[in-house]
Amino acid sequence: MTGQNGEVAKAAILEEFTSQMRDIAEASRKRTQLVASATAAGGRVQVTVNADGVVIATRFSSDIDELTFDEIAKAVTTAAQNAATEVSKQGRELLQPLRDRRARMPRLSELIEGMPDLETKAPLVEPASLAPPKSRERLSQLREPAPEYGNAVGYEAWSEGQENRGATDSGW
Repeated sequence: MTGQNGEVAKAAILEEFTSQMRDIAEASRKRTQLVASATAAGGRVQVTVNADGVVIATRFSSDIDELTFDEIAKAVTTAAQNAATEVSKQGRELLQPLRDRRARMPRLSELIEGMPDLETKAPLVEPASLAPPKSRERLSQLREPAPEYGNAVGYEAWSEGQENRGATDSGW
């Protein structure tokens, strides 16, 4: 009887997975249609971005000439960043039902004895800086030490004794 119950459980999990994949594909399709616009400089600059935060339209009002070039540049940057923030929020809202549904599902570690919880092993993705090039924030990030890898081997050390390791080597 346990075998039948196991097969039923597997079938239910597979059906739920298939349903989720359909929902993810539909949400992905809808996400590609997202756009957001933001204005700056008292409405003189309007920037529209797509779902990836890429600028797809920039418009200036008829009185844009009242601003300096630096003010226009700052306004374009501000509007683009605000529009990107908004479209990111729209994307999160669109995907939230999928996240909620996934949270109700058992984790793989709960289904397979001894399986580690893989979600706890995933690295955190830090948001990219909005600071301009050569700003203090960016320069301070450059000064952070690079990660070190203790098990790395230099090419010279690795290549010693590798002379006869080509595709025609008898070890193939």
